[in-house]
Amino acid sequence: HVQLVESGGGSVQAGGSLRLSCAASRYTSQYFCMAWFRQTPGREREGVAALDIDGITTYADFVQGRFTISKDLAKNTLYLQMNSLKPEDTAMYYCAAANWGYFGLHTREYRYWGQGTQVTVS
Repeated sequence: HVQLVESGGGSVQAGGSLRLSCAASRYTSQYFCMAWFRQTPGREREGVAALDIDGITTYADFVQGRFTISKDLAKNTLYLQMNSLKPEDTAMYYCAAANWGYFGLHTREYRYWGQGTQVTVS
């Protein structure tokens, strides 16, 4: 069973930075693509960035070079470094692990989810 626990959210002024962390069950990032999603009330959850088992990444268009997804295998942790934050980045951010063999940002392909961490940009 895969467990994912996010941390690192908070409130920040526009232009600031945050680093989100996702502590995963052992070996998760070695066998599954992992990603960050976000959701605001009344809107569908959307993909932010994904990182596959070989280190290949993909980002949503709105990221525009501001965010970086990475992982630390020794710590079983996924990260999302977010710079140049904008008010429209305000959302609940979720860590997720995909179905076996999938790489991308389609929400329906992700089987395991964390509880989320709130990011507020003002």
